[in-house]
Amino acid sequence: MAQYDFKLPDLGEGIVEAEIAALHVHVGDNILEDQPLIDMMTDKATVEIPSPVTGTVLTISGTPGDMVRVGSVMVTFAVGGAGNVEKTDIAEKSEPVVATAPVNPAPVTEITGHIITEHIITAPAGGKPLASPAVRRRALEEDIDLSRVAGSGPAGRISHRDLDDFIAAGGRIGVALKQKRNAIEEIPVIGIRRKIAERMELSKRSIPHYSYVEEVDVSEVEKLRRFLNDNRTEDQPKLSILPLIMLATVKAMEKFPECNSHYDPDHSLVRRFSGVHLGIATQTPNGLMVPVVSHAEVRDIWDMAAEMQRVTAAGRTGKATRDELTGSTVTITSLGPIGGIVTTPVINYPEVCIIGVNKIVARAMVINGNDIQIRQMMNLSSSFDHRVVDGYVAAELIQYIKGLLEQPATLFM
Repeated sequence: MAQYDFKLPDLGEGIVEAEIAALHVHVGDNILEDQPLIDMMTDKATVEIPSPVTGTVLTISGTPGDMVRVGSVMVTFAVGGAGNVEKTDIAEKSEPVVATAPVNPAPVTEITGHIITEHIITAPAGGKPLASPAVRRRALEEDIDLSRVAGSGPAGRISHRDLDDFIAAGGRIGVALKQKRNAIEEIPVIGIRRKIAERMELSKRSIPHYSYVEEVDVSEVEKLRRFLNDNRTEDQPKLSILPLIMLATVKAMEKFPECNSHYDPDHSLVRRFSGVHLGIATQTPNGLMVPVVSHAEVRDIWDMAAEMQRVTAAGRTGKATRDELTGSTVTITSLGPIGGIVTTPVINYPEVCIIGVNKIVARAMVINGNDIQIRQMMNLSSSFDHRVVDGYVAAELIQYIKGLLEQPATLFM
């Protein structure tokens, strides 16, 4: 058997090191060529790297959270045929750092709930068991001596559940024990979670946030959405309200270009973009990601929806490319049905604007001063970089989006 050293390859864009996000193999595993081997995370994306050979894993250097330089040996295989390590090299190699795929330590738990003991517990000597008349009557019917039943209530009061436990234990007693929990589980913040933490810290530390909240009557745009869905063709995706909000945001960015920009504090420079690249904040199993619908200004409603579904699905499955996760100029964030009444979204650095979408609720509203109607209402909770976007401009932007959504025909004019 020969030996093959797998070294971290060049990940492109001048990247010299990357973080181990996940290990898919253990020491001793027999794996096939192209089988997923390791996930490496850069500042822009997580890259799944397949095994270059078929063989047995001898050693693994590093654990998730470690930073590894390009060219470093990460996995050593025993392979059939010729490897890539000369025998003299093997003899000269120092002992490798060997690590198996990490196992998250199980939290220390303590006894809680109903524990079935193996011995009979009796009531205190000379003490009459505490129980309600209904419990006493049931004990009499079941021919149970209450002095042999331990109560879980105040002062040892016996409940129907205590009787159930006693009967289920066949004469042994189910004691309800509640103990203080003092366990502390330490969870390393690595991978995507660490990147999210770093980005949020950078955003809040660097950007003076200004938030603005406005309610929007989405009754008419919801009617339009339902009509479009009822009349769509088979190749057209089903619409949520998000593509309509995206369409409104694109039109708003044309009117308020200062909001479609990045701020560069190092050069005291605002970069305004002619193209609108919409970031869609997406919750994934690996944490929050922002896939990008690029050049939204040239897309119609159907193309907008299809591309949004494609890039967010890629983000959730970990298949999004670096290009699909970078380059956004303004971000939309939504928690869907659990979107709450008001949120204070954090700006996606280095952008200067984020549009927050709250849930839609039916509310009684006064129309034209004297007519009360049930309307579909939704709040927009948005944040702005106050260094670039004045509060008045921020309010105008949201009011403009509100007008487009409340008169949805204007979305297509």
